[in-house]
Amino acid sequence: MTERLSVLWLQSGGCGGCTMSLLCVQPGDVLASLDDAHVELAWHPSLSAISGDETQALLDRFESGTEPLGILCIEGAILRGPAGTGRFHRASGTGEPMWERVRRLAARAEYCVAVGSCSAYGGMTAAGSNPAEACGLQYEGRRRGGALGSDYTSRRGMPVINIAGCPIHPGWVVETLGLLACHRLRIADLDLWQRPRFIADHLVHHGCPRNEYYEYKASAREPGQLGCLMEHLGCLGTQAHGDCNLRSWNGEGSCTRGGYACINCTDPEFEEPRHPFLETPKIAGIPIGLPTDMPKAWFVALSSLAKAATPDRVRRNAQAPRIIVAPTDDPRGARTEGAAAKRSGRRRPRKV
Repeated sequence: MTERLSVLWLQSGGCGGCTMSLLCVQPGDVLASLDDAHVELAWHPSLSAISGDETQALLDRFESGTEPLGILCIEGAILRGPAGTGRFHRASGTGEPMWERVRRLAARAEYCVAVGSCSAYGGMTAAGSNPAEACGLQYEGRRRGGALGSDYTSRRGMPVINIAGCPIHPGWVVETLGLLACHRLRIADLDLWQRPRFIADHLVHHGCPRNEYYEYKASAREPGQLGCLMEHLGCLGTQAHGDCNLRSWNGEGSCTRGGYACINCTDPEFEEPRHPFLETPKIAGIPIGLPTDMPKAWFVALSSLAKAATPDRVRRNAQAPRIIVAPTDDPRGARTEGAAAKRSGRRRPRKV
């Protein structure tokens, strides 16, 4: 029988959005999903009934080792300020820096999990001048170190497992905890940035409903249009690691399905793109951020060929808010709305 690991979930410097996303796990509810993953939620600041002295006693037992701690989940960046004192975030009930409590608990945990990009790399909490001195558990942006140090490993010999995202997909959390409960997640199963590879080996581009427009480089120029968002509107889906378009959010959604460009929120330092999120920086008309693994010369050649071969249907729909030219089996070409109306006997509205 699979061992049931206890899960202690603490929140630090963040917005709580990862917990909000977790509440939307499907099918079922959060507690049932965690039970199915063979983990037991020992405590969560929003989902647990106990508080106050009972919570402090539980944390003390985990710290002392009298109660085994299976998985420590941290949501939100660790706040080290001001001047490295950690006093910007004190643990409730003790007044000590939260940073110190997290380090003691991490030393006792079989596994340590960073839930969200803030906890993994600093994320939005570390953006700008970062007066709170926010950082991730084992990374500060792209630099190893963070709150626990570059050499940290859990009692099972694992580094921090980074479930990056802003916010995370609830399925990423439940599946990762389930793999840890049966000890099926190893160092080899993590990528360069310590993200689980069952998530990070995919690109957001995979399964994107705008892929036909991408193939022909038929691009949207304004929000709300159907075309590819990469060329003009800042989409990084061809570079972003995540299966966002392969597993739907809330039953059917994703950023690109909703008409919003992917901002690569699973990547370290995504919060500092050095250009507006919804604009594509270019040099000589060529996007600076090219698709993963594609040389610039090949991209330019492919784009030229693709644009030359773009069907009229795709070109016209790309800059429309809805499909205005439907696919057709007519070998003579695309069927326009007017032709479709004529064949069906409907009259087109007369222009005023």
